[in-house]
Amino acid sequence: MYAPRVIFSMLGALAVFAVATYWLSGSLAGTAIKTAICAVLLQAGYFGGVLYLVWKESRSRTTRPAVKREEAEKMPVSPFKGSEPFNR
Repeated sequence: MYAPRVIFSMLGALAVFAVATYWLSGSLAGTAIKTAICAVLLQAGYFGGVLYLVWKESRSRTTRPAVKREEAEKMPVSPFKGSEPFNR
C-alpha cells in the first residue's frame, strides 16, 4: 500500500462523506462529529488491513521449510506489484 495514495483517498472519501452528511442534515456541528467518527473508523480499518497483511506474511514464512543460506542467496526476487507510482 502506497501511503500518500491511501491518505489522499481517505481525505477524498471524508470530503464526500462530509458534503453528503451536511446536505442531508444541514447541521455543521453534526457533520463535523460524524466526519470525525468516520475518520477514526477508516483509520481502524486501515490498521486492521495492515495488521492482517503482516499476519498473513508471517504465517506464510513460518510454514515454509527451512532454506539453507546458499539456497537463500539463489532465491528469485519477485518485482514490485505496481502500486508505487514509478514502477511500471
